Amino acid sequence: MKFFKIALLLFIFPLLLSSSSHKFYVSTTNIEFVKEKQVIQVITKIFTEDIEQALQARYSPSISLDSKKETKTDEDFLLKYLLQKIKIKVNGDPVTLNYIGKEYDMDITNVYFEIEDISELKSIEIENKVLIDMFPGQQNIIHLKTPENRRNLILDRANPKGVLNFK
Repeated sequence: MKFFKIALLLFIFPLLLSSSSHKFYVSTTNIEFVKEKQVIQVITKIFTEDIEQALQARYSPSISLDSKKETKTDEDFLLKYLLQKIKIKVNGDPVTLNYIGKEYDMDITNVYFEIEDISELKSIEIENKVLIDMFPGQQNIIHLKTPENRRNLILDRANPKGVLNFK
């Protein structure tokens, strides 16, 4: 049954991304361990309208993403929010998400992070509370790829944290 839910979400999510109006509240975070570079690359994809609404409610009604009105301060609020909501531990230790940048793709905001100096991945704990306080039905889907494995987690209000073990 769990496989069916994951497969269904993986199928439905691209359809949701193509819609300008949606009733589902979901984000995806793609995490890839690149052993040769000793880094973990993180890409978080969030509906721009949803994240903008959360930032406006939390920080300032004037925040505007993906428009000519967007300011450096708006980007700083986006980063501040994400770093408060996404926490990662690698091999039991908290790690720093280094902000690489962001880009907009239609109605999606892609935010890029990197975790450096990771020579081995035995376990990863991910807490993702993005938009959970705004939208009770919010689900944050995690896709993790290593040279040997592909794993997924679905995080929500009841379970905002998950652990994947590899050794």
